[in-house]
Amino acid sequence: MAVEQVAQEIVKSGSEAALGTGLYYLGKFVGAGLAMGIGAIGPGVGEGQVGAHAMDAMARQPEMAGTLTTRMLLAMAVTESTGLYSLVIALLMLIVLP
Repeated sequence: MAVEQVAQEIVKSGSEAALGTGLYYLGKFVGAGLAMGIGAIGPGVGEGQVGAHAMDAMARQPEMAGTLTTRMLLAMAVTESTGLYSLVIALLMLIVLP
């Protein structure tokens, strides 16, 4: 409701510069939200797959649990890096862009 009221006030005032500024910030916030939202899907799915398969392997060979845990954590770190890249892009869009 607040965004709609602000948009109506901008339209009533007739200031095209204010409308352009509002659209700029709208695009900036929507872009950052999409970057983080879509960027979080891949790491979530990837880490779930890594964890599930590591648990399956540990259930089949309990004596290899130490080695499997180390490799599972390494694979999860690599998978998580893509989510962190998405976070960096979202923060750049929010903070660095004028």
